[in-house]
Amino acid sequence: MKIHVAGENALIVYFGERAGLDTDPKISAAVQRMTQALPTLLGGKLIDLVPSYASLLVLFDPLQTDHLAIRKAIHAATQQSRAEQQQDSRLVVLPAYYAEESGPDLRALAERAELSIDDVIALHQSTEYRVYAIGFAPGFAYLGQVDERIAAPRLSTPRQKVPKGAVAIADRQTAVYPAASPGGWNLIGLCPTPMFNPKAEPSMPVAVGDRIKFKAIEREEFLSLGGQLPEVLV
Repeated sequence: MKIHVAGENALIVYFGERAGLDTDPKISAAVQRMTQALPTLLGGKLIDLVPSYASLLVLFDPLQTDHLAIRKAIHAATQQSRAEQQQDSRLVVLPAYYAEESGPDLRALAERAELSIDDVIALHQSTEYRVYAIGFAPGFAYLGQVDERIAAPRLSTPRQKVPKGAVAIADRQTAVYPAASPGGWNLIGLCPTPMFNPKAEPSMPVAVGDRIKFKAIEREEFLSLGGQLPEVLV
């Protein structure tokens, strides 16, 4: 573990050298444990925590504490997490309507992998994913790792508008778009579960460290759960 200054009121903790597609689940678990421990140790001195694949950004109130005290708290949290038994991560099941009308890249991805569309759907929903990070937008959870048989590079030309709830694949990561936005991931379906609601508590249904499973649903169930099919999805 390495700790570096990231600003006048911030430290960043690096738990390993690997990131992205090569992320180690053990490193992600260490990030999660630190994220759980620091709020208790720091209380009101803590402003925010921003976990990522192999790092944790710690933002603190400089009027109440300083870099040295935060470093000590980080080391204390490390010792605490080693002494305590690791909590089981939470399993979250997300429904997904997989179809060509909801996933315009589904057929192309299947052809690229030399699989049937049903095979792609089966592989995507049979894998248990881990939430490695949340960003680039609130509720956008980076999930890994996708079965290598259905891994696919980002589109050469990103779409100007990806619909809210789009289930997508990029390389060996998968995600659900929390809101309509530009994007270059391969779209294979739609999820009716809101991934971000600022008025709800918690505001997101998933957190870093959670385990995610997708469950295929039919069109009628997708609509009954509040899902919406965009008028044009190309």
